Amino acid sequence: MAKVIDLHDKTRKSPDHLIVSRPWEFRKAYWKTAHFIQILRSQAAELEYHHEEVIKTGGNDIWHLPSHFTLKGGMAYTMRAMYACRKNEYEMREVYYLIGLMDCMINQVNPILRTDILRAMYKKVFAMKEKLNIHWYGPVDQILLPIDSMFYNEFEYRASLMNANSLKKLYHAIRTGTDEMFDILSSEYVFYFPGARG
Repeated sequence: MAKVIDLHDKTRKSPDHLIVSRPWEFRKAYWKTAHFIQILRSQAAELEYHHEEVIKTGGNDIWHLPSHFTLKGGMAYTMRAMYACRKNEYEMREVYYLIGLMDCMINQVNPILRTDILRAMYKKVFAMKEKLNIHWYGPVDQILLPIDSMFYNEFEYRASLMNANSLKKLYHAIRTGTDEMFDILSSEYVFYFPGARG
């Protein structure tokens, strides 16, 4: 009878705690954290390997979290929105574009944003927030996710926004920049969902 029925516990989680691998890789943190953690893919692989070895040997899981970003404040709301649509790449890209629009209104100096054109951008942002059902609370000074400078030049992105001389060009620069950021975040980072050690 045991040969016919699979007696393995199918509810048991995989050792790497993988939630979804594409378009962004999300894993359940197996250490105590209240915030999403963003780790380079190479360092996440080492972390997972170490954890698997500890499980195999039954030893104590004593380790140090490698270099990482703890996503707090406005970035915490960004991650909640990205996680909510984690299985839909189109929707994730739209959310990140919205984040880029909001970041531009908050953190960018551009002459056209000092005119009545700003009203059009506000309307677009609020319409997208409503459509995507996304809300930020508290400080929103930093809502774009951090990317190591070896992968992305943030100064070039900011310059492209500053040099846009029409709303259409500004929207295009934000779309191009957020799509590039999205692709880098997908290929170079792993995101750990908040969890408790267990």
